[in-house]
Amino acid sequence: MKIAKLALLLCIISNGAYAEALAEPTDELLYTLKDSLVKVITATKSGGHGFGTGVAISQDHVVTNCHVLSNASGIGISRWGVEYTPVSLQADWRHDICILKFEWADLKPVKIADSDILQYEQAIISISMPSDSPAPYVALSAVKALYPMDDGEVIRTQAAFAIGASGSPIFNYAGSLVGISTFKSPGRNAYYYNMPVKWVKELLLTQSSQLNSAHALPFWDAPDNLRPFFMQIVLPYQNNNGEDMHKIALNWTAQEPNNVEAWYYLGIAEKLIGEKVSAHAHLQKALTLQHNHPASLQALALMAHSEGNNIEFEQMRLALKTISPEALENLELTLATPH
Repeated sequence: MKIAKLALLLCIISNGAYAEALAEPTDELLYTLKDSLVKVITATKSGGHGFGTGVAISQDHVVTNCHVLSNASGIGISRWGVEYTPVSLQADWRHDICILKFEWADLKPVKIADSDILQYEQAIISISMPSDSPAPYVALSAVKALYPMDDGEVIRTQAAFAIGASGSPIFNYAGSLVGISTFKSPGRNAYYYNMPVKWVKELLLTQSSQLNSAHALPFWDAPDNLRPFFMQIVLPYQNNNGEDMHKIALNWTAQEPNNVEAWYYLGIAEKLIGEKVSAHAHLQKALTLQHNHPASLQALALMAHSEGNNIEFEQMRLALKTISPEALENLELTLATPH
């Protein structure tokens, strides 16, 4: 058992090198990326206006969220004060990804990456244009979770986005598009979710539709019991509701046995309801599926500390130091806070 744990730790530390000390993006790169953003403006059927963000993926194509365009009587974009009207639309309403096509727009396209190669704690750049923002807003963040869904992975990052920022791009540090900021969870400590660029590339291969064609709701706007497990579990988790978490996580692990997040939440739920042996086993299971999983490492470190297991505590602490200094700081803050 000790040999297995040592092997796992070495694997964590080795893979953690990706959690990197990459140089922050240059001002030149950020300026180039900002130049590809547009403000999406809609006229609503009630006579008002709606706003969103889009990013150019070719000289004549802009990707944004479909919900930005929903129920609009008119659609346009603005780039540095110049306005354009789309001529057609490619829509994936389920995944909330829409591509507007223009003629003679001469937009500045970004490079498109393969979002399938994202890793936990990978550094990303978020650039958004909230409704009240006169210019693009930049936030440097990191990938916090990856949720397998359909044939892609929904991306959760630290980067918050506000009203009017739906459809904003996220980039890797090479400046390539990896996702589209789409929705957040309810509550004060919201989680922020981004659609993978893989779905954008797949959508480019589909037929165009009319701008005002009928459509279905996105997956995240379904009734609670029909939403993905990663959405169902957020509020019980944030409210420390172990019983509800346990029910959801048991269903999640049964239906998606290779999902690291499912095993993590099952372990946390069992910790809350006092099933410590199972909690430890399932958090370790999460690490076997995703070695660079800071939340599991932090949970195991806290359990080891409370049980006086100094060897395992130091192993988890060392792994966190390599993978996510921020998670290590949170761990130390938690331990220093009186309970």
